[in-house]
This record gives sequence, structure tokens and C-alpha cells, in this order.
Amino acid sequence: MQTVTQIAQEILVREGGYVNDPADPGGSTKYGVTVHTMRRLGLDLTQDGHVDDADVRVLTRAHAVSIFIEHYFRGPRIDRLPAPLHATVFDMYVNAGANAVKILQRLLVDMRIPVAVDGVIGPKTVAAVKQALAAAPDHLVDAYGIARRNYYYDLADRRPASRKYARRRDGGKGGWIKRAEEFISARYHLTDAEHRARVAQWA
Repeated sequence: MQTVTQIAQEILVREGGYVNDPADPGGSTKYGVTVHTMRRLGLDLTQDGHVDDADVRVLTRAHAVSIFIEHYFRGPRIDRLPAPLHATVFDMYVNAGANAVKILQRLLVDMRIPVAVDGVIGPKTVAAVKQALAAAPDHLVDAYGIARRNYYYDLADRRPASRKYARRRDGGKGGWIKRAEEFISARYHLTDAEHRARVAQWA
């Protein structure tokens, strides 16, 4: 079983280095940590009295890992979920915030396990996840990964500017879809033809 630090280091690799993509509402980002997150946490790394792009640029890998663990794993209480879900929910929380938890909660509701879809991991959500894992120990992690993949496709359906993250220029799977499938058993990966059929309606 991976440690939380190992999981965080892998997330950092997936997120990559510094980017400032106008199509990304997160703004300037380094190692997956956005300027908005740094402002919220008051991380004035350049000590010039305000948090901006310059602070993002000087963020270190070690600092990013510590931010992930404190504010994206322990903060939202992902550590209270059963261990098999740690890596995928943690990875998704870094990528999509509380939507990572809402995806899990909607999955529980689909399994007829009543829980509020509020993006908060409280005692009822933890108990519901344990119940779901006991009922489907060999399938829950895959089911969550598939729900993640569907979330990305649905988001790109609604937001054309984000389609480049789900579909490459040549029509193949984009980074979002590949990222979700890292946490899905190979037998549930979409074929290239299935992916292309899913995105065929996009301009």
C-alpha cells in the first residue's frame, strides 16, 4: 500500500510544472497548485506583500506535496475513507476540488445507499463508503474511476474550451481521460473507437 506522500508525489508528476492557460479557470498553476489556492492559504513566497504569479513560479516540489497532503487529503478528510479509495479520490480532489467527493456520493446514491451529495466527507459518507466497499469490494474503485471519466466528458460537453483536455488534436484520448483511466482496471478502459464515438458530436 502506498503512503500518502508517495500518492502526492505521483499527483505532482501528473499535474506537471508551471502553466498559465487562459482556458483554465484555475489561472497560473505549478505542480497542480493554483494562484487562487496560494492566495487562499496566504502563501506570499516572494514576501512582497501580495500573492501572484511570481509566487506560483517559485513554489517548490516539496512545498506542493505538503500542500496536497494538508489541504487536499487531510483537510477534506479523504484520510477517513477506506484505503483503497485514497489514491483516486485524492488525485481527483487536487484536480477538481469538492467535486471529487460529490462524484463519490452520487455513486453511492446510484448504489441505493442514501447519502447527501454535498461534497463533504462526514461520518455518514464514511459509513456509506464502507458499506459500498463491503458490498462491491472488487468493483468500487473501478466504478469511481469510471464516474470520474464520465465527469470529465460531461464537463467538456458543457464547456467547449475544456475539450482540449479530454480529446487530443488527433481525436485520441486527452489528458483528463488518460488520468481517470490510470485508476481504472484495463478491462474497463475505453477503446480508441469508443472514445472517438463519445466525442464525435464535439466541433
